[in-house]
Amino acid sequence: MTILVIGATGGVGSAVLAGLAAKGLPVRGMTRYPSNLEKLPAGAEGVVADLTAPGSLINAFKGVEQLFLMTPLSQNEIQAGRNAVAAAKEAGVKRVVHLSVPLPTGAEQIPHYRNKIFIEKALKESGITYTILRPNNFYQNDFWGKAAIMAYDTYPQPIGNVGLSRVDSRDVADAAINALLNDGFENQEFLLNGPDVLTANQIAEIFSAQLGKTIQYGGDDLDAWAKQSQHMMPQWMVSDFKVMYAYFQNHGLIASEETLEKQKAIIGHAPRTFTAFAAEMTGSWSQG
Repeated sequence: MTILVIGATGGVGSAVLAGLAAKGLPVRGMTRYPSNLEKLPAGAEGVVADLTAPGSLINAFKGVEQLFLMTPLSQNEIQAGRNAVAAAKEAGVKRVVHLSVPLPTGAEQIPHYRNKIFIEKALKESGITYTILRPNNFYQNDFWGKAAIMAYDTYPQPIGNVGLSRVDSRDVADAAINALLNDGFENQEFLLNGPDVLTANQIAEIFSAQLGKTIQYGGDDLDAWAKQSQHMMPQWMVSDFKVMYAYFQNHGLIASEETLEKQKAIIGHAPRTFTAFAAEMTGSWSQG
């Protein structure tokens, strides 16, 4: 019963791989880069393959019965996802847990959200048993804001002040592991959220409390954000994220009580709070 984890060194994938390996299960981590193999946890097999190169997937999927599928943000994401589904079907994979995105009305205008629609369609049409996970904005997305927060006292992620039910990526990994190993989640979709609705101003206040200094929200000006971000990511990605942040600013992404109740079974524990995450993160930053 080999379990294949795609994106084995990414934020969610690495936690899924480590969790499965800790249970002593036969697990294989897939990465595009040979240098990443040394990052895999003890007990995990490593394989180098690329979702955009179907021929490389034959060996990666050999003997695999269960698959954790995530597709990296790229201009080839749709084809990468379709290639993964095709390889899974060819290999006789019995269960796929797919890391997707929330898709409330209007969210399909966000390019990398829209990509997931096509991948999900291929997965559902494949006949393979699936579970689709739809996490909110990750707490861990704030890692890239370290310099702005620590050096310039500014919270930079322009999520606005309608509010998001942000989630810890480790809770998403726990949900993925449960869906891979346990029955009861077949052919279902789960929105995954944290326990609190967070606005940008509230997040800045939480960082202020943790750091003992005032952190200000950088504001909703997406043109200014795009100008600053073009030095850190390609233009197509800046444009994509700009659409996403505009959606967040206008509509938010707030979990319903029904959603929070449904997710309890698949996460398996109470979701982590952002305050606890921020304390952990700023503590490591201060030590560094």
